[in-house]
Amino acid sequence: MPKTIATDVPLAEITLRKYENPSIGDKRELVKKLCLSIGLLQPGDSRDVVVDVFQVILESQDPLDSKKIEDMVIKNRTEKKLPIKGVASSNIRRQLKRLKDLFLIESIQNKYRINENESLEKIFEDKIEKYYIKSILERVKEYFRALK
Repeated sequence: MPKTIATDVPLAEITLRKYENPSIGDKRELVKKLCLSIGLLQPGDSRDVVVDVFQVILESQDPLDSKKIEDMVIKNRTEKKLPIKGVASSNIRRQLKRLKDLFLIESIQNKYRINENESLEKIFEDKIEKYYIKSILERVKEYFRALK
């Protein structure tokens, strides 16, 4: 009988990275650095469609459905002469879920927008910093206390 290995599944996780100061320039590069900074993208990762998905939502004045997001991502990647990789509907939905899980976007009637149409800074402060990171830090402290 094969042995099963218990895997510990985290209840929540976030990766934070510090990069150089942001400079005014290519909007996609700023979105990419933000995605790298909060762990949505790994350094050196060639599969960066999450950047385009996030940028499309950021730049839209109206909520978008996943099909419209997919079409706009393909258009943007084509215009920037980037490979059309990772633009399958299933992957677009996966990236949308990742953005939702980090409280950056929300869906209302199957359309996506920036969470509560707030500024990204306010979303980070209210949802990620005060709620998400705080709860993770509290749990880590509990483990430190338990090992006294």
